[in-house]
Amino acid sequence: MRTTLFAKHKALPLAAVGVALLMAGGCERPPPQSTQLGYRGVGQIAFVNPRTLAALHEANIAPESLAPAVPIPVNAGSVYQNLQVLGDVPITEFTRQMSAIAEWVVPKDQWVNGQGCVYCHDLNNMAADTKYQKVVARSMIKMTKRANVDWKAHVAPSGVTCYTCHRGNAIPQYVWTTNPGEKPRASGYVGDQNRLSPVPAFASLPYDPLTTYFDQEKVVALTPKTAVSPIDPKTVNTKNAEGTYALMNYISKSLGVGCNHCHNSRQFADWAQSSPARVKGWYAIRMVREANKNFIMPLTDILPASRKGPLGDPMRVACETCHQGVNKPLFGAEMAKDYPALLTPPAPSPAPAAAPAAAAPPPAQVEAVPALEPKVTGVAGTASAVM
Repeated sequence: MRTTLFAKHKALPLAAVGVALLMAGGCERPPPQSTQLGYRGVGQIAFVNPRTLAALHEANIAPESLAPAVPIPVNAGSVYQNLQVLGDVPITEFTRQMSAIAEWVVPKDQWVNGQGCVYCHDLNNMAADTKYQKVVARSMIKMTKRANVDWKAHVAPSGVTCYTCHRGNAIPQYVWTTNPGEKPRASGYVGDQNRLSPVPAFASLPYDPLTTYFDQEKVVALTPKTAVSPIDPKTVNTKNAEGTYALMNYISKSLGVGCNHCHNSRQFADWAQSSPARVKGWYAIRMVREANKNFIMPLTDILPASRKGPLGDPMRVACETCHQGVNKPLFGAEMAKDYPALLTPPAPSPAPAAAPAAAAPPPAQVEAVPALEPKVTGVAGTASAVM
């Protein structure tokens, strides 16, 4: 009898362990698949679960392109009034492009008599800027053209369209505004971190790195060149490092990749050992900054409160707005090539700064990156590295 009781009591914790292992294993079923991205032993391996990958593919199916327009040598600007962006487009292609934008941006429940154009246009005067949506759409078309023409170092070869971000929603699903944070309280002050937030992947890090790094030309610092000096605000100190990690967590989550997608685990700061994807990331950060600064922030005064955050700032874009959990938006579907109106230069604007070749480790506050090549060949920058 004693032996039986002892056996039963001993079996209970063993059974609990077995159930726990079964449940833990069930979180990663079927077994993840791995792809080696770099040399063996440097940790550059990508892992993916076939089940979640299938769900991502289903959620990132690009719509079929509209049938090509019949070419007619009459530009839309010679027929319609107040065409500030697409006036040089042939009228048939212009109509096709407008139809596509309605499909990409306007939810079906907001169509009137089978038409989505009323979301932006006043049917009594299609040329008038009566609705704020029309003014916003004009700025967004400029932004899209700018990305396709001048930011090819990041968006090529797939390019971007309105659908890349909107996916049939008037407001893209993954936009952001400045987080107002919490006020001081008797139980303690959390500052700008240690607050549950999906942006840094719920880590105990600053919860609003997007405002810090995408609203201004702030260096994404990785390694200080000199010893840390707490009295020097320009020093790459611990707090700046926490902001960097918060931003990297956000980028990793947005693209559905790990750190080793861009970085080499043996030396994160060294450009020569990083993958070419890190160069694309360098351009991506600057493209997002420009998009917000030049095309979205100027719309602040015309946007309603429903399009703004609690501090009155407009909803802006970042990595997740386009990528939505995958390395290449829509898994690299080349939609833009079928819409030539989005591939021509917008109104003249300053050219984006070229990434300078890394000839030597730069000062801690000077941004540098190797030239965009099939393989990153810049000189090692282990003493100081900036993103």
